[in-house]
Amino acid sequence: MRIPDIAEFEERAAIVEYDGQLTRRKAEDVAARGQGFPDAAAYWQWLAEYVLKQGLP
Repeated sequence: MRIPDIAEFEERAAIVEYDGQLTRRKAEDVAARGQGFPDAAAYWQWLAEYVLKQGLP
C-alpha cells in the first residue's frame, strides 16, 4: 500500500461530492477506494496510526 496523499484525497472527495451529488461521507469512501483503502474509515484510521506511531503502521 502506498502512503496516502491527503491533498489528492480531499480534492477527489470534493469533486465526487459536487459532480456526483453524493454526501461527503460517500464521496470520501470513493476517494479512499481510489487510494487502495476499502472506505474512508480505513483511510482515516491508517492516517491516525501513522501520526501516533510517527511512522508507517
